[in-house]
Amino acid sequence: MTKRFLVTGGAGFIGSAVVRRLIGATPHQALVVDKLTYAGNLDALASVSGNPRYGFERTDVADAIRMRAIIARFQPDVIMHLAAESHVDRSIDGPGEFVQTNVVGTFALLQEALRYWRTLSGQRRKDFRFHHVSTDEVFGSLGEEGFFHEEYPYRPNSPYAASKAASDHFVRAWHHTYGLPVIVTNCSNNYGPYHFPEKLIPLMILNALEGKPLPVYGRGENVRDWLYVDDHAEALILVAEKGRVGESYNIGGWSERRNIDVVKAICGLVDEMAPDARIGSREGLITFVADRPGHDLRYAVDASKIKRDLGWTPIETFESGLRKTVQWYLANRTWWEQVRSGGYHGERLGLTA
Repeated sequence: MTKRFLVTGGAGFIGSAVVRRLIGATPHQALVVDKLTYAGNLDALASVSGNPRYGFERTDVADAIRMRAIIARFQPDVIMHLAAESHVDRSIDGPGEFVQTNVVGTFALLQEALRYWRTLSGQRRKDFRFHHVSTDEVFGSLGEEGFFHEEYPYRPNSPYAASKAASDHFVRAWHHTYGLPVIVTNCSNNYGPYHFPEKLIPLMILNALEGKPLPVYGRGENVRDWLYVDDHAEALILVAEKGRVGESYNIGGWSERRNIDVVKAICGLVDEMAPDARIGSREGLITFVADRPGHDLRYAVDASKIKRDLGWTPIETFESGLRKTVQWYLANRTWWEQVRSGGYHGERLGLTA
């Protein structure tokens, strides 16, 4: 059955992967709604932009009047909400933008989704879904053992995590209070093609290529669970189609790594694929810097529920996904050079605390 997906934040890193998969691997239609902030890039959608099942609207999700008109015109079966400010360091420097987009924007979108859903009838009303895409950071920090599961208590520690936790709570409240058919997913750290180069993996790849220092916070002991973005996109579409209303699903890669080990793996791959005698071994570029304020020690996601209920498991291992990612950045220099020319040049963020 063909469905109409309205994807907010669809020009961003994860959103564009979802839209490329919707157009390339399903019969569904996709309308992207994106404000095109610094991290939104239509180049990530170039491969599907000529497809008649794809559409784009440049709009802020917090603009209720515009969103009302877009929803009424497109008549979505699924609203997949990915539009968000997402970088922890930027949230330390400027938390207000995160409250505006992640909290106020989600509230405004929920109101318009509810308004629209109430106009539906019959099977269309029954089948409609509001799918809210969130993060494992809402759960706070783990010790050396244990995993985040769907019932794990929320303990957000950064302004970014707090804003996403608030949006999660709003989504659940609109389900329990007003009956809006929602699903929530919380994912681990994504990586892969078109990742904005302020995040760890793309920043390390590009700095290694250019022979620049590789800044590692603290001693690099912080642990993250890594998920290849195309695996995540597949899971998100599956949840939107088959997930149970009112449920939440954790999506992770079962790939815990210390940050220092991630950086060393990148160094090895860049040395292999782009050797440079002037630079030498890229591990020599690793530089330990002052830690991020309030840096959570460890995230690890228990993705058993989505495997048990929906049959999803990631295809890529961390090793195979990281190799694909390094290869992509090597083959797409024009993309990341244009991104860097837009104002972000790899500088340290999040020091104002």
